[in-house]
Amino acid sequence: MDFNEVLRNILLFFHYFFLVFTLLIIGSYILLAIFSSKETVDYLKKNSFVYHKDLLNSSIAPSISIIAPAYNESLNIVENVRSLLSTHYVNYDVIIINDGSKDDSLERLIKAYDLEKVEYLINQKIPTKPLRAGVFKSKNPAFEKLIIVDKENGGKSDALNFGINISNSKYLACIDVDCLLMADSLQRMVKPFLEYTDRKVIASGGVIRIANSCKIENGKLIEVNFPDKWLERVQILEYLRSFLLGRMAWAKLNGLLVISGAFGMFDREIAIKVGGYDITTVGEDMEIIVRMRKYMEEQNLKYKVAYIPDPLCWTEAPNDRKILISQRNRWTRGTIETLKTHRNIGLNYKYRLLGLLSFPYWFIFERIAPIVEVLGMLYFLFLVVYQPLNWSFVVGLFLLAYLFSLLFSFIAVFTEEFTYHQYKKKGIGLKLVLTIFLEPFILHPLVLYAAIKGNIDYYFNKNKKWGVMVRKGLSSK
Repeated sequence: MDFNEVLRNILLFFHYFFLVFTLLIIGSYILLAIFSSKETVDYLKKNSFVYHKDLLNSSIAPSISIIAPAYNESLNIVENVRSLLSTHYVNYDVIIINDGSKDDSLERLIKAYDLEKVEYLINQKIPTKPLRAGVFKSKNPAFEKLIIVDKENGGKSDALNFGINISNSKYLACIDVDCLLMADSLQRMVKPFLEYTDRKVIASGGVIRIANSCKIENGKLIEVNFPDKWLERVQILEYLRSFLLGRMAWAKLNGLLVISGAFGMFDREIAIKVGGYDITTVGEDMEIIVRMRKYMEEQNLKYKVAYIPDPLCWTEAPNDRKILISQRNRWTRGTIETLKTHRNIGLNYKYRLLGLLSFPYWFIFERIAPIVEVLGMLYFLFLVVYQPLNWSFVVGLFLLAYLFSLLFSFIAVFTEEFTYHQYKKKGIGLKLVLTIFLEPFILHPLVLYAAIKGNIDYYFNKNKKWGVMVRKGLSSK
């Protein structure tokens, strides 16, 4: 076999490899969109008869602890705590973990909520960093649900574990302190835990929306606005696709591997049994779900990770390219760490759908897809230099890929418009459509770069840092 024949065989292999990979991605997206649409419609029909406020007044409503780690959040810490205390639920408390902040977060909280240091019994079931200033409660009965913990810095996972230790509730609602909860979020989020009688719901998640440019007053969302910055706009579109057309489908299949760290609810008993959050990973939100699912599979217990399409939580998205890349770099490293740590799940029939479908999908289409895409680009450049190309076919292929991207985004926007319709102001629809056409050229290159950089950092730079997420704060606009 001469060199030219070897080269032809290699080129033929890559031709078919990239073709099959592309068809698999397109096929999976279509199936996810179908499953998500059906699940969303079924959810809306079923819950149109539900009166969630029944949970608000029920004396037997299960107890919930809202756990919010805070590090140097003095800019909006008082407002954010006020928002959490405004939740419409009867049986809950709010635990703020001041994780070694270097600013005046604690002093602001003490002044705003009339706090005093108290002796508090902490059941140290999960090892954490020790207390610093101690535990504080308010002298004002209006804030009796508030608990402030000041501890030595140990990172987000360590702070969440401290919250798990100090909580006495049945369920844990773990949230970023700078996120804005809707008033009925707990009522809606706890519902899956109550309605499944044939299996144990171990975790529940909901849709996260971007609050940039929205009007916030006294910790409440007053007005939903569409951002002026393109970087923020394209992230809104990305979130719609991810939450409405991705995670809903995986919840339907009971194959969801991640619940957003911005807001998720967990069964405290199972969270403690698996050892709480892993402090060695930067992808703690994904890792704990995988570990909890793995535990339930190994114990041969029926379980579910639930997900609901209600927009329950609004968060601030990065409005700076460097911060966005840092965030996505961390997401990539977190995915690598989780899949590597629990690699014995993959293609293991012992873990059923988790091992045979969810884990392989995340590995192929989340873990290695960016690498395959870059290899495809390099392969295309090689063909441009060394092989004659049918440019009309090449242009048609790129146009087909672009049109499919547009179609998927339009489906996500239509799903939003015909369900929750959060963007009601005149002119936003046209801006969304324009965003759909430009998003592949604005966001995707940054996300791809961040994913590749995340791989390089993980394997070569040994970057284990969580990353910095600088926020301007959710305030009145």
